[in-house]
Amino acid sequence: MSERDEQSANRLRKELPDEVPSARTPVSDTPAGEHPSGAAPEGPRPAQGGPTGRERLRKGLWPPRLTRAQLIVAVLLFGLGFGLAVQVASNSESDGALRGARQEDLVRILDELDDRTQRLEDEKQGLEKQRDELENSSDQAEEARKQTLEKERQLGILAGTVAAQGPGITVTIEDTKGAVEADMLLDAIQELRAAGAEAIQVNGVRVVAGTYLADSDKSVSVDGNKINAPYRFQVIGKPQDLEPALNIPGGVVQTLEKEQATVTVERSSKIVVDALRAAERPDYARSSSQ
Repeated sequence: MSERDEQSANRLRKELPDEVPSARTPVSDTPAGEHPSGAAPEGPRPAQGGPTGRERLRKGLWPPRLTRAQLIVAVLLFGLGFGLAVQVASNSESDGALRGARQEDLVRILDELDDRTQRLEDEKQGLEKQRDELENSSDQAEEARKQTLEKERQLGILAGTVAAQGPGITVTIEDTKGAVEADMLLDAIQELRAAGAEAIQVNGVRVVAGTYLADSDKSVSVDGNKINAPYRFQVIGKPQDLEPALNIPGGVVQTLEKEQATVTVERSSKIVVDALRAAERPDYARSSSQ
């Protein structure tokens, strides 16, 4: 090598960095396949001081990172599940009450349903008969007048503007503990109406479609009239339908007896409902036939 070439090589060697042995492959004079201590070589060791895989997994799962959309979906699913649970529990209670009822109680419930169906069928036939009489009468004006008067009388009984009498029952509720509340009496009224009651009077107060009941100083008020125990219901209707409706399993009588109240039901061939309500003229509604 000439002197010029040797100077160029020396200059290039100065400019390049010194060769550094790799950290992964330590420089050793031990021949390949041999270990300095004579033992078998160990596998790769994990880096010291860093988190393990289990720690990284735990940090990734907790605390959970929820987005707003995921939170809304979770709340909706919780509400849906709660509603389904309540519905299932309610159905289970109803089914359990019927499942635990005696055979005669179940027969009584079926008879009451049959009676309600029969009443609706009778009402339908009555309306069809009125229609036929109007269509076939030679003096349709006179027939219409008769039916109008009859309908007025019926509506007067329902509205409480005229007195009424007929077969029915008398229900007396003794409440010595003061545990009977307005909603219990309201349940009794609704059950009687569903069983076909046509006129109801409670302690001298006529019950109509717009009647309301409220608790008032350990007693009950009906349409603002305070009444006290014993509560006496005079009800006009078919006794064979009214009395069983109160005695169905889990019905009015059992509910009141749980409150240590005493309920007495008496059938009668003549019940008089003579408490009247003043006829109220509507402020805005007028007949559409005018």
